[in-house]
Amino acid sequence: MADRGAMDKAKGKAKEAVGKVTGNDRLTAEGKIDQVKGEAKEAKEDAKDALRGKRRRT
Repeated sequence: MADRGAMDKAKGKAKEAVGKVTGNDRLTAEGKIDQVKGEAKEAKEDAKDALRGKRRRT
């Protein structure tokens, strides 16, 4: 699942770059949003992994 987060972050960076080059503020904003979504997905997966690790130890 962390791969999905990384994909969203990469997609967001690409959108943001294209938006900046073309002067498209909406595309730039969408790129930033995609990056934040990707970071959130990665954080969610990290938390799930941490909880799974704690359950196995107990």
